[in-house]
Amino acid sequence: MNKKIGILIVNLGTPSEPTAKAVKEFLLEFLSDPRVIDLPKIPWQVLLRAIILPLRCHKVAKNYQKIWTKKGSPLMVSSQALAKALQAHNKDYSVSLAMTYGRYNIKQGLLELRQHKIDKLLIIPLYPQYSSTTTAAVFDSVTKAFGPCPDLPEMRFIKDYYNHPLYINALATQIKNHYTTNENSHLLISFHGLPQRYCDKGDPYEEQCYKTADLLAMALNLDASQYSVCFQSRFGKAKWLEPSTENTVKSLAAQGKLHLSVICPGFATDCLETLEEIAIGVKQVFIANGGETLMYIPALNDTQEHILLLNAMIKKHSQGWD
Repeated sequence: MNKKIGILIVNLGTPSEPTAKAVKEFLLEFLSDPRVIDLPKIPWQVLLRAIILPLRCHKVAKNYQKIWTKKGSPLMVSSQALAKALQAHNKDYSVSLAMTYGRYNIKQGLLELRQHKIDKLLIIPLYPQYSSTTTAAVFDSVTKAFGPCPDLPEMRFIKDYYNHPLYINALATQIKNHYTTNENSHLLISFHGLPQRYCDKGDPYEEQCYKTADLLAMALNLDASQYSVCFQSRFGKAKWLEPSTENTVKSLAAQGKLHLSVICPGFATDCLETLEEIAIGVKQVFIANGGETLMYIPALNDTQEHILLLNAMIKKHSQGWD
């Protein structure tokens, strides 16, 4: 077995601590990426630095404080556990974790793999549904990090896995584990939102989200009345993908739905958007509008089914390298 194969798994990133200062530093880097915000650079930077960050960093820091653990950021802790489990199942390869933004960045992840003298590199962005704002941002960062290198490894890049059978099975398993005690729940499938203009330009994200939802409903034998698809995490005044998660839970409550189970298939590991926005914020909205219970179904994190999925992708995309 060739021991010079490196596996780089990449998540989005997180502030180093739940403080306004750390959140501001993280958001400045994140929201300055033209892949994330495609507005004219100078006007956007003025708006971002003078108005948006001063207004948002304290609020976002308080949200992080609600979910922060003794070990640190849930996204970082879960991602590290996932990387550790993946390394344990792939002892002939070198596995490294990186973040697109913040600490443990992609350059650091690649330098770690370089110490193992890898000459072949498989990059796995932890985004099942492709978007130019996430997956393509990983590609950009990898390319930039390799800019000064005189000798590049052979590289392969996993673009998406929104319809992979093991991905759908892993999601279905998570849901079934919770539905055993919540059989009367309406299933809410909530994906991260995206400004509509990105999809209008050709980003396949929306289409892939709905395909994931369709496959998941088929795996669970759900009819159209038993689940809903929506998009969360809106930001700014632009038109975003519809329907919004908040409006959807209000509508479901108005229809007499008393129990919701929510899964967020676009998030490989739990993070602010799942643990605070959904499990706390959206739950409060649902109950305030007449609902009784909302159960958040955890992300795949380092579950056995998630490891099986990633291992299958590693095996497939490293064929011919052994």
